[in-house]
Amino acid sequence: MKKKHKFIITLNAPVTLGFVFLCFVVTLIGILTKGASTKQFFMTWHSSLLNPLTYLRFFTHVFGHSGWEHFINNAMYLLILGPMLEEKHGSATLAEIIGITAVITGLISYIFFPGIALCGASGIVFAFIILASFTGFHEGEIPLSFLVVAVLYIGGQIIQGITVRDNISQMAHIIGGVIGAVIGFMLNRKKKRSY
Repeated sequence: MKKKHKFIITLNAPVTLGFVFLCFVVTLIGILTKGASTKQFFMTWHSSLLNPLTYLRFFTHVFGHSGWEHFINNAMYLLILGPMLEEKHGSATLAEIIGITAVITGLISYIFFPGIALCGASGIVFAFIILASFTGFHEGEIPLSFLVVAVLYIGGQIIQGITVRDNISQMAHIIGGVIGAVIGFMLNRKKKRSY
C-alpha cells in the first residue's frame, strides 16, 4: 500500500506576508473611503509638526497605495523577493529594513519635497531588489549582479526623475535602493566576521 503524501501550507515568511496583508487592508479601506483614510493616516505630506499624525505617517505611508494597480505592482515584488530575503536574513532583520526604509523615505520626502505627498511600498521594493542582488557576496568583492541592478534600477529612476513628470516618486525608489545597498553591505560584512 502506497503512503499518501500530505501537503501542508506553511507560514514561510511571516513579516513579508503580514506586511503585504496590511497593505492590502489599508488599500481596500482607502478605496472604500475614496482616499480619505489614506490621506489621513497612510500618506506622508507636509503637515504641521504640531500634529501627532505627522510623525505616525513617517512610518505608515508605506502601507497606503493609490489604488489596486499600485498595490499589486508592489505586492508582486514583495512576495517574490521578501520570502527569500526573510529566509536568508531572518524575520526581525527584514522588519527592521522595512521600518528603516519607511522612516527615512518619509523624512526625506517631508523635508526636501514639501509639495509632494508620498504613499506606497515602492521604496521597500527597491531596497529588497538591491538587497537581493547581494546573494553570493564575499568580502572584498562587488558582485557584478549588484552593479547591473544598481545601474538599471537606480540609474533608470534618476533619469525618469529628471525627464518624466508623473505621479511616481523616484526619490523613494532611489532612497530605497541606497538603503538596500548599505544594509546589504553591512549584513554581508557582519556575516563574514561571524565565521
